Amino acid sequence: MTVTVRFAPSPTGHIHIGNVRTALFNWLFARQNDGAFILRFDDTDTARSKAEYAEQIERDLRWLGVDPDRIAYQSQRMDAYDKAAQALKDAGLLYPCYETPDELERRRKIRLTRKLPPVYGREALRLTDAEKADLEARGHAPHWRFLLPNFADDPFAPKRTDVRWSDAVRGEQSVDLASMSDPVLIRGDGTYLYTLPSVVDDIEMGVTHVIRGDDHVTNTGVQMAIFRALGAEPPAFGHHNLLTTASGEGLSKRSGALSIKSLAEAGYEPMAVASLAVLTGSSTAISAMADMEALTGAFDITATTKSAARFDPADLDGLNQTLVHDLPFDAVRTRLGDAGVDVDDPRAEAFWVMIRSNVKKVADAADWWPVITDRPAKDAALDGDDLAYARAAFDCLPEGAVDATLWKRWTEAAKAQSGRKGRALFMPLRIALTGRAWGPDLSDLLPLLGREEILRRRP
Repeated sequence: MTVTVRFAPSPTGHIHIGNVRTALFNWLFARQNDGAFILRFDDTDTARSKAEYAEQIERDLRWLGVDPDRIAYQSQRMDAYDKAAQALKDAGLLYPCYETPDELERRRKIRLTRKLPPVYGREALRLTDAEKADLEARGHAPHWRFLLPNFADDPFAPKRTDVRWSDAVRGEQSVDLASMSDPVLIRGDGTYLYTLPSVVDDIEMGVTHVIRGDDHVTNTGVQMAIFRALGAEPPAFGHHNLLTTASGEGLSKRSGALSIKSLAEAGYEPMAVASLAVLTGSSTAISAMADMEALTGAFDITATTKSAARFDPADLDGLNQTLVHDLPFDAVRTRLGDAGVDVDDPRAEAFWVMIRSNVKKVADAADWWPVITDRPAKDAALDGDDLAYARAAFDCLPEGAVDATLWKRWTEAAKAQSGRKGRALFMPLRIALTGRAWGPDLSDLLPLLGREEILRRRP
């Protein structure tokens, strides 16, 4: 059987780094097993789901290098869910309930005062057909609950019913169905909650492994029961730890925090985002993977820790800088052009090779381009003895080729003339040439300027 996994986001906002963690876990697992990856949009919430969000999610995944083998929309599969729901109703496993939220809350409190588990007491099962008809005639539309298999003969006498599975991430797991309320699968307005469509799709699409966040662990027993009620064996399950912000807060699509769209627009490299999203919160050392092939090799689903992992953008900056420092000119040519670098200038490639070790993001290089091609920046200035020294140093600029050796020859001459050394020797020259107290190696910068331009920058 071909390993088949799925990522099923709701297109109700921009996906964030935590969502992508789940997508990458699934995609990498599929790659390691020569399997298939399905992008399945949970868009049954017609009020909040938007086509532009679905389109952006697909773009985000492809930006990261994740190419779905299949794309599906749950909104186009309602007939399959209706058929499954009817089968459960016919089997007496999906039953109508008429309580209001206030009534349910009142009953929950009563159970708590009696030291009983605060679960639904299945009162709706006691309703006669006449009582149901009367409720509906008075405008009470039913919601529908799935009858959990947590009893022998009497549904009002649930008993401990452990559902066990070997979790691909967490190892042996179990949940007690008697500790849970019968889940609502269909709302009063007739729309489906995610549970039933998810199970139906997993069955019909041949999903073999469900890999998702560990906030779904307690749902697993219920879903396994629904799989079996529909005549199918459940897939394997794996629940990875969740990502939080650096301060420990949960991530939200609604807030837009750390959305993939915003990270891409901020100039981060896809592999920096993917590397940190996958490797953080695991026993595998976090490092910048050069490409998806390398990340596939490094990924170990069993290395994921059980506690929540904090996603720190500062770590992302470090990984991004590592990747940028190794990028060849051809890989960044278009982005440099978009940022304002004249990539047709014969100095452009040498400029990139020089500046890439001094920037965190590709677009940052554009800030240095006018320093090379036009005039020094105005971030630092010379005065006093440093100004006098720099002027005199320009007078002893050596003759000969303006190549990588010029800087050493020039500073040796300036040292002999002034007696300066170290920072006092080279910093005034750097500021005179670039207008900044930091930057690329001047032995690489001088050949890009040329002798005429160097002398023009004499303070």
